[in-house]
Amino acid sequence: MKILIVTGLSGAGKTQVIKALEDIGFYCVDNMPPELIPKFAEICHKATEKMDNIAIVTDIRGGDMFGELSEAIGELEELGFECEILFLEASNETLIKRYKETRRLHPSAGGGRIIDGINKERVLLSDAKSKAAHIIDTSDLSAAQLKAQIKSMFSSKEDLGLIINVMSFGFKYGLPMDSDLVFDVRFLPNPFYIPELKEKTGLQTCVHDYVMEFDESKKFLKMLTDMVSFLIPEYIKEGKSQLVISVGCTGGHHRSVTLAEELYKFLKKSGNNVTVTHRDIKKGI
Repeated sequence: MKILIVTGLSGAGKTQVIKALEDIGFYCVDNMPPELIPKFAEICHKATEKMDNIAIVTDIRGGDMFGELSEAIGELEELGFECEILFLEASNETLIKRYKETRRLHPSAGGGRIIDGINKERVLLSDAKSKAAHIIDTSDLSAAQLKAQIKSMFSSKEDLGLIINVMSFGFKYGLPMDSDLVFDVRFLPNPFYIPELKEKTGLQTCVHDYVMEFDESKKFLKMLTDMVSFLIPEYIKEGKSQLVISVGCTGGHHRSVTLAEELYKFLKKSGNNVTVTHRDIKKGI
């Protein structure tokens, strides 16, 4: 079991790093006092579900307890755990700017000037920095760039790229809360009003063929696939790891299911990591 101690200057990006580590399979805990780290490692080691990688954030928010970090790391090594320190830093100018933007108090400033808090913190963290196996200066890194760097440094899994979920739904049951993109296909002719199609769904050939026989459907699908083809590389460039594309009609049985299946097939054929879900297909039938 590998333990990564994440520490560094306040405002240097520890929260973003934890999110990135979680995305690549680390079990992450924020703001743990160093004295508790060895005990926590033993608990994780004995857990029924195997934990290969653990990341623990500890920093000067712990006050005087942070001074026990060296002892905690020594104890981890005595217990046989592999342990490394990842230290995050940034320039004074960058840290001041970030604190000004968030309007948060610096934990070492004591209500005084931000720069005084930063300078005090640098002294308190100097020993941890000297022992760090990895040091990242985040001054000129965007959140996406920091995420990519963490992934390249610590990921042991095959890169899954952007995970896309295409979802059909019915507006009468509400919008899917996790949607990134929502498309409304209620303007298309509705199979609900065709007696022999009413009780069927867009997964069946007769409904699919009815929906897709109209020029409006074909034009919409072409524009939809063009738009999504443009957006996906842009999302990947910005470091997005998951994309939910929702297609809705009135009840979520016919038109949305048909178009969601068409979009899924297009994305799958294009080599994307994509799944399809029909949220409301069984409701009201």
